[in-house]
Amino acid sequence: MVIRSLLTIQEALHSLDEIRLWIENRNRSIHVSISPVPFSSLDHWSQDEDGTLRHSSGRFFSIEGIRVETDYGSLSSWTQPIINQPEVGYLGILTKEFNGVLYFLMQAKIEPGNVNCVQISPTLQATKSNYSQIHKGKQPLYLDYFVNASPDQIILDQLQSEQGARFLRKRNRNIIIKVEEDVEEHDDFRWMTLGQIKELMRYDNMVNMDTRTVLSGLKISDYLSLADDTSRLSVFGKDLLLSSVTNHCHSTISEHLSWLSSLKSRYDLKVHPFPLRKMTDWRVLAGEISREDGKYFKVVGVKVTISNREVSSWCQPLIQPMQQGICAFIIKKINGVYHFMVQAKLECGNFDVMELAPTVQCLTGNIPSSRSARPPFLDLVLESSGSQVLYDTLQSEEGGRFYHEQNRNMLVEVDDSFPLELPERYRWMTLGQIYQFLRFNNYLNIQSRSLIAALNYLS
Repeated sequence: MVIRSLLTIQEALHSLDEIRLWIENRNRSIHVSISPVPFSSLDHWSQDEDGTLRHSSGRFFSIEGIRVETDYGSLSSWTQPIINQPEVGYLGILTKEFNGVLYFLMQAKIEPGNVNCVQISPTLQATKSNYSQIHKGKQPLYLDYFVNASPDQIILDQLQSEQGARFLRKRNRNIIIKVEEDVEEHDDFRWMTLGQIKELMRYDNMVNMDTRTVLSGLKISDYLSLADDTSRLSVFGKDLLLSSVTNHCHSTISEHLSWLSSLKSRYDLKVHPFPLRKMTDWRVLAGEISREDGKYFKVVGVKVTISNREVSSWCQPLIQPMQQGICAFIIKKINGVYHFMVQAKLECGNFDVMELAPTVQCLTGNIPSSRSARPPFLDLVLESSGSQVLYDTLQSEEGGRFYHEQNRNMLVEVDDSFPLELPERYRWMTLGQIYQFLRFNNYLNIQSRSLIAALNYLS
């Protein structure tokens, strides 16, 4: 069913043109207003003496200050605001089989920080505060399917991390379930195949981050059978399947685990609460919390109206980036098998010091003029062109917490002349090895998962 879903794009319940038209219509028909407001005007929010922003319910999330100390990298200590959202939310996709093809019930959802209003989202995308109706609004549609799911209905069920530089140890439950009974298709929802969703990931800011992280957990090769017609797979798609199932790896999974354990035990990461108003590099103003030098990001307040949400109007803080970022995997065939160059990256909000990140994950603003001071492999990625570039789109971060944040997502292939020897924090892994790490919590970061989800097996 999954393979047929991957291969089905045009002969589906809704064509791609119909899906795009549906998104355009939802954008036109839903009233959206996002207005900046000072923190003192954020209804149901308050600011402590130290600058912390909290919701009056004590739920949802807060914007707090932290001090970070580490012996990793060139900067041993810094202070910054961070989102503290200890609740585990649902990122859930409902699936059902139609005519032997698995379909995914996707939502046209508007978040206040979305670049382009409507993006394709999971069936259920809700914090615990939201689905517990702390906001006194309506219950999210389809919630009961996930709350009451039986073990035999569950295709995927994982706790996965969020952005480690912006969230403090945040995780969500990524879950896919399959139902047999008829399910009503509400106006903001459409059944789509896996192939259609992956095709839509070729477009800038079309498929949201939460959909990408959930679908990243589907290891395509696990669902392949002798009865499946793979003739429609591209050469690259067949090579991805080989990389997913082969035992011919540059390093074993045990060697990768030892490498990562060694790095985690070598570097310290200490995170302490720190008053926002006492941060020397940051300023707390009436309408924003920002750095003196204008780098990285700032915290802003907004008043939101979205007519089709469980609550149609509310206020909240958002994180607004000051530069666009880039996330890229470099891949290389080693003995005929694709390997991905993965880096072990420390971020202050990580649960377990380090997570596996793309080859390049950084901001593109204020890049040092000296090549030696730039992140490793950044120049190679930025200077790549033509057939080297297998994937290149702008993808949004989660619009419920980030305002107009988008990163350039890339997949770049290098040839045999590129050395096998890598710096200490980098390793070559097959796709199958990446999926072994992806099965468990807090190994693969959300930027890596976003790129893995976008891998396209068709021409």
